[in-house]
Amino acid sequence: MSTSPEPVAPAAEPSPPPAVQRSDYFAALLSYLVPGLGQIYQGRFGKGLMFMVCLLGMFFFGMYLGQWKNVYLPDTDERVPSSPPFSFLPKSGRNAVNRLPFAGQFWIGIAAWPAIMQYNGKPPVAKESSEFWHEFQKTPDEAELNRLQVGSDKNWDLGWVYTVIAGVLNILVIYDAFAGPALAAAPEENPTDPKLQEAVA
Repeated sequence: MSTSPEPVAPAAEPSPPPAVQRSDYFAALLSYLVPGLGQIYQGRFGKGLMFMVCLLGMFFFGMYLGQWKNVYLPDTDERVPSSPPFSFLPKSGRNAVNRLPFAGQFWIGIAAWPAIMQYNGKPPVAKESSEFWHEFQKTPDEAELNRLQVGSDKNWDLGWVYTVIAGVLNILVIYDAFAGPALAAAPEENPTDPKLQEAVA
């Protein structure tokens, strides 16, 4: 009794390598301006909304703990000269080095821009419109700083720690938007593809 050899299935063609994902500079910029906005722009709504709520919530809760007086960029360069490694920076950069917390708070994006506006002598709104927003993120005077740092509880210090952590964490959010999703969507199979029809047959 002779047996016919079983048909050998043709070797499957190697699948093409996955397309290289390009870095998304625009999404990274959006996530710098508002945490999570770049992810929402990329269609990752849940992730972007989570980043936005968590980081902005942490930042403003930290400001609340500090009586809205712990995010600011002081003009200290003349009385506190920067060390030589940072002397090449512009004046605003040297002042940020002199107040390292703001170097971390800066990365939260637009939420920290009123401090830069106050530093440049341009409050966000006129005093007649709202005294709170006119003074928002303005550098406190020495007497007020002494009261906040010495004469009160530790909430002021804890608050600026929260704001710095929120800003530094947003650097990771910016990178996540820049790099894009870890897993790209698989290409859809075309049912009219002759190779697919041969495989089914």
